[in-house]
Amino acid sequence: MMTGLGPLLLVFMMGLDLTLPTMAQNNHRYKHFLTQHHDARPRGRDKKYCESMMVERGLTTPCKDRNTFIHGSKKRIKAVCEDTNGTPYNGAFRKSKSPFQVTICSHTGGSPRPPCYYKATSGSRDIVIACENGLPVHFDESFYRP
Repeated sequence: MMTGLGPLLLVFMMGLDLTLPTMAQNNHRYKHFLTQHHDARPRGRDKKYCESMMVERGLTTPCKDRNTFIHGSKKRIKAVCEDTNGTPYNGAFRKSKSPFQVTICSHTGGSPRPPCYYKATSGSRDIVIACENGLPVHFDESFYRP
């Protein structure tokens, strides 16, 4: 009886070796997404906000041309990856069913090296994201509802 369980246990352990790194990688991509795009409680939403957030989040070496900060709870953003608050969009993406408050920071030009100067555009927009294993891992775009 033990001889039959040995190979099964080996296959199970090998499966764990393959699954855990994938889950850890997705978790890393989710954390990277949050670092670049999530700010639940913004302190103002103007040019000073953009300039300080871009530095704080490490997006100024070189100056990133454009970045969007989503102002909503992690739970609500994750819900876009599910049918709760998202629908399939353009292949591998998900579009939010309800709008989010966002701030779009756009580099105003000049040198690609710090100090970086940004203008801010804020408003309510639908977001389009890519998800893996129920977690947002890539921000694709945002747009006003027609």
